[in-house]
Amino acid sequence: MAIRDIIEVPDPLLKQISAPVESFDDELKTLVEDMFDTMYDAPGIGLAAIQIGVPRRVLVIDLQPDDPDAEPVPCDHDGHHHHHQPTKKEPRVFVNPEILDPSEETKSYQEGCLSVPDIFAEVDRPATCRVRYQDLDGKVHEEDMDDLMAVVIQHEMDHLNGIVFIDHLSRLKRNMAMKKLQKLRAA
Repeated sequence: MAIRDIIEVPDPLLKQISAPVESFDDELKTLVEDMFDTMYDAPGIGLAAIQIGVPRRVLVIDLQPDDPDAEPVPCDHDGHHHHHQPTKKEPRVFVNPEILDPSEETKSYQEGCLSVPDIFAEVDRPATCRVRYQDLDGKVHEEDMDDLMAVVIQHEMDHLNGIVFIDHLSRLKRNMAMKKLQKLRAA
């Protein structure tokens, strides 16, 4: 268990194409644990391995409710679920993910990224997509994604191909975002 440093633009590693995972071993499990620790600490809802400097095709996602006041609540095993508690974490791991059939219909969503801190911008992506991926044991799954999950998985999968969300913006908007980021860093 370890929180790792998240690399930020313009780190050239973020442009690297990540390599497929071939061995589903303890090293992979440790990487994934560290990715979750890092993501929850940030906090974020999705993270690609390259964002902690590891060019492997691994994503972790947990669409936790965005409630800044939510206290992480330990799951109580006596079966009592209290409604005022935040939804329990739903950690998801996607190894070697591929998008099978993105919809023609697109949806615009305001995205942010732990590697592009404090910058948010509208990005158009396919509204739904089917994803084929492997789990930590190497077993293959296919799943249809929509809404926020579709957005997040496409955003994270971009990282595996060296793409950061601001790369989807016009050059003007991207330059504005980078200038704003430099200003924030200087402050």
